[in-house]
Amino acid sequence: MLSEAYCDDEYPVCLGQARRWGVSRPFSGLTVLDATPVFRNTMVKYLALIAGGARLIVGIRPNGYMSDGNIVQLLRESGITVVSSDEGQTEAVDVVLDCAASFAHWEARLGYVEITRSGEPVYASRGKTVFVADAGRIKRIETSLGTGDGYFRAMRQLGYSDWQGRKVVVFGSGKVGTGLITCAHRYGAVVTVVTKPYTLTPAVRGMADCVVDCDDVQAVAAAVAGAYAVVTATGVAGALAHPLITKALLESPALIANMGVEDEYGAGMPAERVLEGKSTLNFILEEPTHLKYIDATMGLHNEGADYLLGHREAQGVIYPPEEMEDRLLDETRRYGRIGEELGLSGLLKVGSINGSEV
Repeated sequence: MLSEAYCDDEYPVCLGQARRWGVSRPFSGLTVLDATPVFRNTMVKYLALIAGGARLIVGIRPNGYMSDGNIVQLLRESGITVVSSDEGQTEAVDVVLDCAASFAHWEARLGYVEITRSGEPVYASRGKTVFVADAGRIKRIETSLGTGDGYFRAMRQLGYSDWQGRKVVVFGSGKVGTGLITCAHRYGAVVTVVTKPYTLTPAVRGMADCVVDCDDVQAVAAAVAGAYAVVTATGVAGALAHPLITKALLESPALIANMGVEDEYGAGMPAERVLEGKSTLNFILEEPTHLKYIDATMGLHNEGADYLLGHREAQGVIYPPEEMEDRLLDETRRYGRIGEELGLSGLLKVGSINGSEV
């Protein structure tokens, strides 16, 4: 299935892991639970783990949220154990590769690897050993290039494709927000960013037609009132749950969507008023984030398991070592389809690899 759907240059990091680990077999005898959202492209990270000798368990969320039912069924038919996060732990595992701390209630002998920033405080508050793949530079590829693209592909699938001159209000200017702002600007939208203004980089500020202080509730409500589309990317549950903002949203004809894992609109906003019932919008797509943009993130997630295996003394919250990210970024730049795109994106000029800025 993978060879029919993808070319090698769309997943150089996970493919490289499969080739290396197929020889060294670092996970031989270990059970790894992987809770990455289950879609066709997720199978490239499974490929690397299984090649490395892991006995793979796949974790999903209740009611099929953030997963493709056809792929889940294929995994089961292939003999892969699939478990739901709303169930108790059914067997011993060595490492949990988690998403949004969905399996933080499971015990993992060596520790956990978290792929989202929202899951980090859950693990930190419980005093567990967790490698945070979201904390590094690599996640910027997925969020700054891939997530914004996913939002606009999802909107196109829903029938909304004309953005020229349309007012788009983006809440948040972190990694996901930056990706949305970048794509909206590229499509010719009039972009309003709601955030803490001092957090904006000059590059992102240059793409915004208007910046509204998120603490100025009156200004936020006014911005929403005249919007064609509103999209949230703050990563904070209930970030927009102020009566004035909720009222403005309910009275606005805007297309309202969420691109975060949390419900950023709060209980006062009926789910039916938000596209796809407040679910992360790009997950309506067969491929929520194109593989070429998420390969390095999934590879770093896998590398976290290898790190825990080799650093059994590690405790607390662990961030990706610079040399690990350098290596994976170099593989992406050298062998990946997006190598040139990385070089051209000012948003990703975060360091130097072998003399080349990335």
